Amino acid sequence: MGPRALAQVLRHVDFPADPEKLLIGLDKADDAAVYSLTDDIALIQTLDFFTPVVDDPYLFGQIAAANALSDVYAMGGQPILAMNIVGFPSCLEGEILSRILQGGADKVKEAGANLCGGHTVVDEEPKYGLSVTGIVHPDDLLSNSGIKEGDLILLTKPLGTGVMISALKGGFIEDAENNPAVKSMLTLNNRALNYFDHYQINACTDVTGFGLIGHLLEMSENSSLEIQIDAEEIPVFADAREFSEFGLLPAGAYKNRDNYQEFVAESGERDQTLYDLMYDPQTSGGLLISVAEEDAADLLIDLYTEDIEAAVIAKAKKGEKGIKINWN
Repeated sequence: MGPRALAQVLRHVDFPADPEKLLIGLDKADDAAVYSLTDDIALIQTLDFFTPVVDDPYLFGQIAAANALSDVYAMGGQPILAMNIVGFPSCLEGEILSRILQGGADKVKEAGANLCGGHTVVDEEPKYGLSVTGIVHPDDLLSNSGIKEGDLILLTKPLGTGVMISALKGGFIEDAENNPAVKSMLTLNNRALNYFDHYQINACTDVTGFGLIGHLLEMSENSSLEIQIDAEEIPVFADAREFSEFGLLPAGAYKNRDNYQEFVAESGERDQTLYDLMYDPQTSGGLLISVAEEDAADLLIDLYTEDIEAAVIAKAKKGEKGIKINWN
């Protein structure tokens, strides 16, 4: 659901919450809920599931699992437990579901977590994902609302997975497993966390269904700062521009644009294709890391050593909440 439609639904619901124990809940649209267990341990809880983004069941299971696990990493945490969420048509062979589940299980194993069952229902279309539990020390907890004035914002994966998924479904990409966008969706976001203790990381989130603009806007609103994007620095998957111009931009991108464009200002001559890709809904997208300006260069170097093609794409500045795109 889009954010506006969802907000209309949620405003009628009274959610119980313990203000002393619930460290992060619904109030700031963060990546996961966080609950205090002890002075040293906070529990992270999230879930995510969706319909197939690739034809290969095993790859689909891996991508869906990586996407769900990402929310825990975005909070600065370590996943410890996962459970399957499955919708599956009765007309399809059980072997397909076995491959989906094995893909998810292998990705959970790679994350160092435990997978112990889940819930399955008969559905008209396959759906798969995970409910994930993680832990984090409260002092290391990150959210999307801690940006400081002057922070630089890094993006750890290129944009364009939504367009590339459309191209895969349309048969424009033949070798899915070796496609850079698919490889990116299969990649866990855990390696960046190895360096979070070394630098002043003030906020973090991951780029998923609301696109780059949507998730940056959440960070802006929750921190009461303007985020200025340097458009020339935004990484995009090879062929994503061409596929977007060919008309393969998914419907979700247009929904995101309709929801968020009123909060976006621009300077310079717009690159329409790149502008569209900023709204492209991402699957298993990269992290947005808000880091003190003096630490950004060293963090980038460390991320490069992990083969993470990160880029500094924006800066937080004092001003009206919202996004400003600088095109030149």
